[in-house]
Amino acid sequence: MTVTGGSRKPRARATVHVSIDVPDLEAGLQFYASVFGFAETARPFPTMAILDANNVTVCMHQKQAGSRSSPAGADVRRYERHWTPVHLDLHVRDFDLALEKLRAEGGTVENEFRSEGPKPAAFCSDPFGNGFCVIGA
Repeated sequence: MTVTGGSRKPRARATVHVSIDVPDLEAGLQFYASVFGFAETARPFPTMAILDANNVTVCMHQKQAGSRSSPAGADVRRYERHWTPVHLDLHVRDFDLALEKLRAEGGTVENEFRSEGPKPAAFCSDPFGNGFCVIGA
């Protein structure tokens, strides 16, 4: 609770949705459904799908390589391997099965850590170059 002028008001909290850009919406839906069980719940327009990812909503957008993400920036979308400091950590019950599915669907496991921390972890990327981590239970 925040205190303003002597009265208590509940703090407004934002809801969080995650957006993933892919060059081919159907291929993106296939990958994330097969590997992580994301389920499409809506298709507001042909190049955007809303996915239920268990505890977060994912908005998947089909965006062409080379398109600009913002008029204010010079960077363009690219689907070669890339990384951003803001990324997904996907927690899974069966670490080995998730990595097996990820590879089968065209994703890449770049580095595995099985004994360095309290849970196994892997640095990975989807077939579109988006980096993320897979964390075992």
